[in-house]
Amino acid sequence: MAKKVIGELKLQIPAGKANPSPPVGPALGQRGVNIMEFCKAFNEKTKDMGNFNIPVVITVYQDKSFTFITKKPPVTDLIKKTAGITKGSDNPLKNKIAKLSQKQVEEIATLKMEDLNANTLEAAKNIVAGSARSMGVEIVD
Repeated sequence: MAKKVIGELKLQIPAGKANPSPPVGPALGQRGVNIMEFCKAFNEKTKDMGNFNIPVVITVYQDKSFTFITKKPPVTDLIKKTAGITKGSDNPLKNKIAKLSQKQVEEIATLKMEDLNANTLEAAKNIVAGSARSMGVEIVD
């Protein structure tokens, strides 16, 4: 018989740097999950993913065991790394702070494709381009 699921958590944790402090500790602690066991497993799985925040979906079962799925880094983090910026523009309509080529947008879309709500690469590129525009990053041909 399958284990009974009692909850699902969605967190963003820096790759390889999970620790029992907030937000990880309180979120897992209130569900009775072994926090250090999760931290060790997460850090081991994400140690080679760079300095990105990694979205993770943690499924908690009735016997206090858990499983987790890591996703690709957020599109905005990938745009910031590719464009070489630390944060988006304060006024994206007037202040353009960086440029991305269509090829760079396609690379980000290809990497993030499995996590996006898109069926085609073209739709994924549009999602990435929209995120870039809202950050003040210009898309050039």
